[in-house]
Amino acid sequence: MQIGLYFHIPFCASKCYYCDFLSLPRSKEQESYIEALIKEIEKTSKSLPLDTRIKSIFIGGGTPTVLPPFLLEQLMMAITKHFKLEPYCEWTIEANPGTLDEAKMEVFKKYPITRISLGLQSTHDALLKRIGRIHTFKEWEESIRLIRKYTKWQINTDLMFALPEQTLEEFKETLETVVTYDLEHVSVYALIIEEGTQFGEWYEKGQIQEVSEVLDREMYHMAQTFLREKGYEQYEISNWSKPGKKCEHNIVYWRCEPYLGLGLGAHSLYEGKRYYNEEDIKRYIECQGDISKIRYEEEEVTDKIAMEEYVFLGLRLLEGIDENIFEKKFGKTIWTVYSEPLQKWIRLGLLIHKDNRIYLSDYGLDVCNEIFSSFL
Repeated sequence: MQIGLYFHIPFCASKCYYCDFLSLPRSKEQESYIEALIKEIEKTSKSLPLDTRIKSIFIGGGTPTVLPPFLLEQLMMAITKHFKLEPYCEWTIEANPGTLDEAKMEVFKKYPITRISLGLQSTHDALLKRIGRIHTFKEWEESIRLIRKYTKWQINTDLMFALPEQTLEEFKETLETVVTYDLEHVSVYALIIEEGTQFGEWYEKGQIQEVSEVLDREMYHMAQTFLREKGYEQYEISNWSKPGKKCEHNIVYWRCEPYLGLGLGAHSLYEGKRYYNEEDIKRYIECQGDISKIRYEEEEVTDKIAMEEYVFLGLRLLEGIDENIFEKKFGKTIWTVYSEPLQKWIRLGLLIHKDNRIYLSDYGLDVCNEIFSSFL
C-alpha cells in the first residue's frame, strides 16, 4: 500500500496578517516538540502494515526552516529510519526567505528531499510589509541562490493576489519577475480574509477593504494567460508547473488517496476515516507520541461523503474526473448519483463532459465554489 505523509512544524518567525494556519512563535518548546514528533513517527511506523510504502512527503507549517540545523537533522533522520520510501518518492519542505542558510543546506543535502516550496507572495517589499511578511524580495533571491548551490531540487514559489491596495500592474510585475528564475512550479492564490487573523480583525473594523471582484478576476486571468505563455501548465485551480513537475503530494489530497498527518493539529485520511491531531502544543508534547491520546477521529468516511469529496476535490484538477474510475471506485455511475447538478452545470457551460471526463470550463473556474457546494 502506498500513502502520503505530512509533518507539521508549527513554528514561525512571525505571524503574517492573513494567516489562519496553526502556527506559533519560535520558542523554547521547539526541542521538546521535535522529540515528541519523533516519538509519534516511531509509533506510527510500527502501526502500519509491513507493505506500506511512502509515495510523497510534505513538511509544512508554520515554517519548518526556522528550526535550527540539529533539530532538522533529527527529524530527517527519523523519517528515513522509520518509513519505507518509494525510490521515486516526492519529498517537499516548506521554507520562507531569510530562514535558509549554509548550515541548514548542508543538513538537507544528506537526505532524499526532491522539492522545496518557498513563500514569496509578492516581489514588492512595500506590499510584503503591508501583509505582515518580514522578508524582502532580495532575501527570496538569496534563498534561490542557496537552494541551487546545494541541491538539484524542484522549486515552487507561492504568490498571492487580491491583496489590499495591490494594483494590477504590481501583480503583473511580480509574475514577470518570478518567471525569469525558471522555477519548476508556481502556486498563485487569491487572498481570503479569514476570521481570527489580523486582517480579519482590521476588516471587521473597516480598516482594510477587499479588492473588487472585477480586479480579483482580472488578476487571476492575467496569471492564467501569462504563465501559459511562459511554458507553465495549469493543472489545478491555483497551481501551475513546467511539464512533468506537478506537486504529487497535493494530488494525493485532491484524488482522496490515503495520507497520514503527524504533528500538532495535523489531519489524516486513512482506512476510511478522517483524523486530526491534538491542537494544544503543551498537551501534544505531554502525550509523547501516543497515537491513542493525540489522534482524534473526526468522522467515518461513508460512501456518501467519499463520493462528495471525490467529486468536489477532483474537480479542482483541470483534468477533472474520469467517470469510469468513479464507477469502478464506488460501484455506481456518477450520473446515477449526481445527474441533476451535472446536467445543470453542463447545460450552463460551467462543466464540460468529453471523452468520459467531466471538468471545469474556463468560466467554471471563476465560479467553482458554487459548483463544488452543489455536490454536498
